[in-house]
Amino acid sequence: MRGSSCNYKKIRFKFTSAFEVTFAANRSLRRGLNSTTDLLHVHERGMMKSAGHALLSSFTPPYIFPKNNYRRFPPNLLCGTSSSKSRKLYAYQQNHHSHPKSSMVVEQYLPPWFSVAPMMEWTDNHYRTMARLVTKHAWLYTEMLAAETIVYQEKNLDRFLAFSPEQHPIVLQIGGNNLENLAKATRLANRYGYDEINLNCGCPSPKVAGHGCFGVRLMLDPKFVAEAMCVIAANTDAPVSVKCRIGVDDHDSYEQLCDFIYKVSSQSPTRHFIIHSRKALLNGISPADNRKIPPLKYEYFYALLRDFPDLRFTINGGINSIDEVRAAQQEGAHGVMVGRAAYHNSWSMLGNVDTEIYGAPPSGVTRRQVLEKYQVYADSVIGMYGNSKPSLRDLVKVKKKYYFLLSDLYMDYFGGSQETVCGSAMRILLSINARQTFKSLMEETIMAIPDSVLDSPIVASSSTTRVDKFLDSKNFLPLPYTPKEQEQEQELLYA
Repeated sequence: MRGSSCNYKKIRFKFTSAFEVTFAANRSLRRGLNSTTDLLHVHERGMMKSAGHALLSSFTPPYIFPKNNYRRFPPNLLCGTSSSKSRKLYAYQQNHHSHPKSSMVVEQYLPPWFSVAPMMEWTDNHYRTMARLVTKHAWLYTEMLAAETIVYQEKNLDRFLAFSPEQHPIVLQIGGNNLENLAKATRLANRYGYDEINLNCGCPSPKVAGHGCFGVRLMLDPKFVAEAMCVIAANTDAPVSVKCRIGVDDHDSYEQLCDFIYKVSSQSPTRHFIIHSRKALLNGISPADNRKIPPLKYEYFYALLRDFPDLRFTINGGINSIDEVRAAQQEGAHGVMVGRAAYHNSWSMLGNVDTEIYGAPPSGVTRRQVLEKYQVYADSVIGMYGNSKPSLRDLVKVKKKYYFLLSDLYMDYFGGSQETVCGSAMRILLSINARQTFKSLMEETIMAIPDSVLDSPIVASSSTTRVDKFLDSKNFLPLPYTPKEQEQEQELLYA
């Protein structure tokens, strides 16, 4: 791989027959609806039948013979979980000829206008269970799972991949640089019914991008990423997507970002990219510093919308309120992904997603109701995987010191930041006893909180965030991108 000492296991293949191409969501019908509320009415009437990744998807099976990029994959990388399933490989050419007939498939879930970012040791099963009690429509992502972990834990997959049906829509994010393991991991995950498979091309952690040689380091080899996405797509019926940054180290120009997007999308079925609007620094700094030191460049994201109108892009990075989510969408973002703000401020952020982003009526849910339902879940899973895993502390995130169940409550009632709040409820959580049940812990904690706070429903967002946050970026868009292949064709045309 150029720019890296990592060695990838690559396998070339050659097309010998025609292949099916699965296209991304068709947004035209969405534009025809009068409002977001219309979409919800469609949803409520039960018109949405099959699981997937957008409200309306157009699946057009053109049959094409690629003119170049000949490669060959061994059959074991292309088989689905069922022996009766045809061995298919997705191929895509930027200038393809579409099949004249197309079918419209109505999806089961509303589009990913809002999603919670995958975060290691944060967006685990416990957090996702709580999050779904607060929001019904936000798309939830798993923590990144290495393909090798899934493959080597084949006999213990429930611990890593199982989730309750209520967590839909949910996306599995996987990482890796070995095509065989990516193929097998995808097949193993199929039985769990994830609504999308996402490849991590954005994690800058030294363990991942350094010793692991995947994550954001994959951005330096778009050809391999395209191959990986072909392999993943060939082994699942779920849509596929890529999460990446806008650059790596000194490979941070807008043209280099576009080269990555163009090569991956033109050589694989990838139609959806989640863009973290910072570059990654692979100089050994921590992931936390990689979220602070590199500047945000939203202008790159909005330029991608201009230069790749047939793709779908979700913006990520530095978005901390519902007002900012709305502002990003108003400027054209197809979706918005929020990370730590959806964790640290779960009540105020997630609690407003359904009404403010999806136009649903207020749910009227209260903290007491969320805590009581979560308590039933927590008591049912304590020690499920032996050796007290998960533990009581795991279920309230004491080790992270954010107490995602009650952190917003403390801010409302006690005041101050999440790290400095004090009060009897906090002291109860800090004095967790290994012999306690989650039910007894919650009962003791709830007794320390006034009923007026516990029984107050979610209130509308009152943020005063600048609505021109992204408008400013659109005034500094880089020059339009032209793929090198098109530049060469133009040179020959005028020669």
